[in-house]
Amino acid sequence: MVATMSPKPSLALPLASEEETARLGAVLARVLRPGDAVLLAGPIGAGKTHLARSLIRAALGREEEVPSPTFTLVQTYEAPGHEIWHADLYRLTHPDEVLELGLEAAFASAVCLVEWPDRMAGLTPPDALHLTLEAAGEGRVARLAGGRPGLLAEVERRWNE
Repeated sequence: MVATMSPKPSLALPLASEEETARLGAVLARVLRPGDAVLLAGPIGAGKTHLARSLIRAALGREEEVPSPTFTLVQTYEAPGHEIWHADLYRLTHPDEVLELGLEAAFASAVCLVEWPDRMAGLTPPDALHLTLEAAGEGRVARLAGGRPGLLAEVERRWNE
């Protein structure tokens, strides 16, 4: 008998504008919980930081200065009931630097948003939500895959409300 692996569930959401990208951030803010990691991929200018900023503001329930962590590498926020870690790994040169940032421990206890996750090599959490932003016509499309069981279904349900 040959075992076959079923493909990971996936979801594609069209984002026609910056407002739609912000809406996706708000949806994610409602469904993510401590221990969830979102790996944000896409080229420079794809909207990764805009999505993360929108998610953080929605989770905090207020307008907040949310700078890009390009130079600080990690920014943390105290949301009701949990921390949010926003990391930008673009400037890392070796996966071991992820450990120095403390991300491995944060993956267990915080909501983690990681831009440029390819810099993590084998340190990616197994149940991470992979979210890739790609250009599509005048807007973009968000492709989501993986995540803990039930997460994508919850995102899709909330998106369609």
